[in-house]
Amino acid sequence: MKLFLYLKHFPPQDGRPNEGATKFVHGLASGLTTCGAEVIVLCEGVERVSVQTPEGYQVECFANPKSQPSFNLAPALKDYAATHMQDSLVILNGMFHLSVYALSRLLRQYQVPYIVSPLDPYHPSIFSKNANLKWPYWYLLEQRLLKQATAIQLLDIRHTEWLRRLGIKTSTIATPCGYFQQDVHPESTLKYRESDNPTLFFLGRLDAYNKGLDILLEAFSQIKKISNAQLVIQGPDWGDRKQLEAQANQLGLSSQVTFLDPDFDASPSTLIANYDVFCIPSRFEGFSQSALEAMLSGRVLLISEIAGITPFVKASNCGIVVKPEVTSIKSGFLELLERRSEWKEMGLRGRQYVLENLDWKTIALQALKQYKQIYSSAHKATQGKIVV
Repeated sequence: MKLFLYLKHFPPQDGRPNEGATKFVHGLASGLTTCGAEVIVLCEGVERVSVQTPEGYQVECFANPKSQPSFNLAPALKDYAATHMQDSLVILNGMFHLSVYALSRLLRQYQVPYIVSPLDPYHPSIFSKNANLKWPYWYLLEQRLLKQATAIQLLDIRHTEWLRRLGIKTSTIATPCGYFQQDVHPESTLKYRESDNPTLFFLGRLDAYNKGLDILLEAFSQIKKISNAQLVIQGPDWGDRKQLEAQANQLGLSSQVTFLDPDFDASPSTLIANYDVFCIPSRFEGFSQSALEAMLSGRVLLISEIAGITPFVKASNCGIVVKPEVTSIKSGFLELLERRSEWKEMGLRGRQYVLENLDWKTIALQALKQYKQIYSSAHKATQGKIVV
């Protein structure tokens, strides 16, 4: 059984990825290869490229002038599917993604089983933004994609609930994000500040609604009179930075909130280690790899209950879990401040939990077992059948 992982925008020759979906595919492909699987990552780009990565998996990039998701797959990818995907299982990564849907139709035609990996939960909040586009897409395409999948791969098994509420009965598996051993800094290098002015940090894309940055600012404004805390927000602008800066000024936070441009040259763990508390108050969140980096950096977390990493935060007791609401985030801030003397101990517990449970090889080994079972069941089910 070959394993194909499709992510349209995967960078075939850019070294280690620095974006959520590409990090996940790279990590999972690397871990699966370490476990002995034959793994090929499929993507589309400006030219046809075939690359053998240092981690051992293959990347096949197919020339497609359409860089955005489209029903028009690269012609060479269509040919490749017809000739190279026998005896294989394909993991399609993406949500509300035209190219994922188009490739799923092609795989159905060739009776190749596929797993959908949406990388975000189908939480009600995800439909609130651009609802006029998402709901028609859901009824016309997305639910068909999911219903006809052999399985759905989630970052947190709790996210199955939202699929069931939408009438999707397809079986689900959970494959969380992991870490690479070379990304772990020795514990002796971790520093903990003794200042009375705690520093809170958000690292990620500046998408106010998805990441809950608007409610983070509102909650922070309600504790400014009882705390000398500073909040730093850093990441690439997804069109909301000016809006968030204006909100911070209106709330009287100009001296306590700082916005920083992304630093793609520094590792996330290096950036996170400069602060005391990592905040991720998302309205919807598949996992949060930045939160994983924060745990590895021995930081305490203030994290939304929606995030896929939340069960691990709870299991290690390394942070406070909140609802993506102003009152809950405010209460979480205050509880953390009351537990200031515990921060180092909490952070080290989270770090140890990640080290023991979330390396990519361990994650991939479990995923591979599930893939083999899924492939075997799909192979038996399609023997002698003609799929249209």
